[in-house]
Amino acid sequence: MNTTMNGSNSSISLNPNATQIGVTFVYCLIFVVSLVGNSFIGMVVYKSQTLRKPINYFIVNMAMSDQLFAIFLIPWGLTTLYGDSWLISGPLGQALCKLNRFLMFVSMFVSIQSLVLIAVDRFGAVVFPLRSPLISSKLCPFFILASWIVAMAIVSPTLIAMKLVEEDGNPDCFMNWNDAFGESLSSANYYLAQYIVFYYIPIALLVILYSVIVIKLKSQKIPGEQSVSAEQQRAKRNRNVLKMAIAIVVGFVLCWVSWSIMNLLSYPARDLSSAFVLYWTIAHFMAYSNCAINPCICFIFSSNYRQGLKDF
Repeated sequence: MNTTMNGSNSSISLNPNATQIGVTFVYCLIFVVSLVGNSFIGMVVYKSQTLRKPINYFIVNMAMSDQLFAIFLIPWGLTTLYGDSWLISGPLGQALCKLNRFLMFVSMFVSIQSLVLIAVDRFGAVVFPLRSPLISSKLCPFFILASWIVAMAIVSPTLIAMKLVEEDGNPDCFMNWNDAFGESLSSANYYLAQYIVFYYIPIALLVILYSVIVIKLKSQKIPGEQSVSAEQQRAKRNRNVLKMAIAIVVGFVLCWVSWSIMNLLSYPARDLSSAFVLYWTIAHFMAYSNCAINPCICFIFSSNYRQGLKDF
C-alpha cells in the first residue's frame, strides 16, 4: 500500500491474500458506517423540531464534512491498496488528483471548527444561562458557511501543488510543492502552521472551555430524584449534552493528533524504519475511522438522536 505523507510516499509490503483483505474490510466498514451514520444524523436533525438548535446544526456540519471525507478518501485508499498508479488519466484524473488532498484537509478543518463552535455554544449555555445565546440560530448559517470558506482558503495551495504526472505510461498523483511555489513558501512551514493553527491551538481552546464548563456544572447543586424544577432539569440536560460533546472531542483528538504528529515526524521524505511505517499506518487508519466514529458517539450518548432514529 502506498501511503501519502505530505506528498511523499512510503511503501508497505502487504500479503495479497491476508492483509489486503483485512485492510479492504476495514476501509469498507468505515465507508459504510460513515455513509449511513452521518446521513442519519442529518435526517434526524432535519425531521426533529426539538433538535433544531445551534449545537445540532454544528454536529450536522461536522457530519457532512465527515461524509465528504469518506466519499472521496476511502475509494482513493482502496485504489492505492491494489495499485501503484492513479486509475483515471486526462482532465478528470487531474481534477480528482487535486480534489483528493484538498477535500481531505477541508473536511478536517471544518470538523475542528465545528468542535470549537459546539464548545462555545455549550460554554454560553452553562456559564451564562440567563443571557442570550452566544451563537443564535440565526447566526448558525453564517458560522457554518464561514467554516467552509476558511478551510478552503487555507487548503487552496494544495490545489496548485497536487499534479497528475505520467510516469512510464502510468498516471501518478503527487504533490510537487517546489514546482508550484519555488522556494518562496516552504511546504514544511506551511504544514507546521496548519497543524498549529487548526489542531493544537483549537485543542488547547477546547480543553480550556470544557474545563470551565465542567467546573461550573460541578459547582451547581446536583438535582435530587424528586426535583422537578426547571433549573435542575436544564442543568441535567446540559450535563447530558456535555458528555456527548466531550466524547466527540476526545474521539477527534485520539484519531487525528497522532496522525498529525506522525506526518510532521516523517517530513521531509526519507527512508523510514518498518516500525515507524507501522505506527504511521495505525495512525492513518485511526484518522480515517473518525468519520465513522462521530455518528456512533451521537447515537450512543444522545437519547434524542436515538429517538429520532426510531421515528423513521
